[in-house]
Amino acid sequence: MELILRADVESLGRLGDKVSVKPGYGRNYLIPQGLAMLASDANLRRFENERKKLQAKRDALAFAAQSLADKIAAVEVVIEVRVGEGDKLYGSVTSGIIADRMAELGIEIDRKKIVLDDPIRALGQYEVAVKLMPEVRGIVKVSVVRQGGVEEEEVLAAPAAAAPAGAEVETSAEASGQPEEETA
Repeated sequence: MELILRADVESLGRLGDKVSVKPGYGRNYLIPQGLAMLASDANLRRFENERKKLQAKRDALAFAAQSLADKIAAVEVVIEVRVGEGDKLYGSVTSGIIADRMAELGIEIDRKKIVLDDPIRALGQYEVAVKLMPEVRGIVKVSVVRQGGVEEEEVLAAPAAAAPAGAEVETSAEASGQPEEETA
């Protein structure tokens, strides 16, 4: 089946290309979605009249995608995760988690556009590609850090270090003036 593409279709062609596809793919997906039209003489003439409008629309989308790619490059996504012994993550960081964290930062990205070959399973810094359009990709910096970090350990150690040697720490009952309950 011969078709004229009315939009860029990944792994098939760009706007205005004449392509040959299997009939089911053309009839059931490309034509109903408005991505293509049958390649007849009448449709070729109609497409040439329509081409400027479609190209202007595509250029506007490309400009918007490029500005979003610039915005993505300027941001760093920090994801705190729980880790076990040897800094091994409980679970992994997926494209859905990255998309949610970016949404919290005010950048709405569909998780399907975030390109991760495999989920992230270790602490560290990563550069993750975001496919906005076939020719426009953004790179987001993702930092996977330990939940709570070193600061939490320092806070837990601080009260014990602050108490003078030999001093007893008051229990909550003594501090509130309540008599302690006797156990028999």
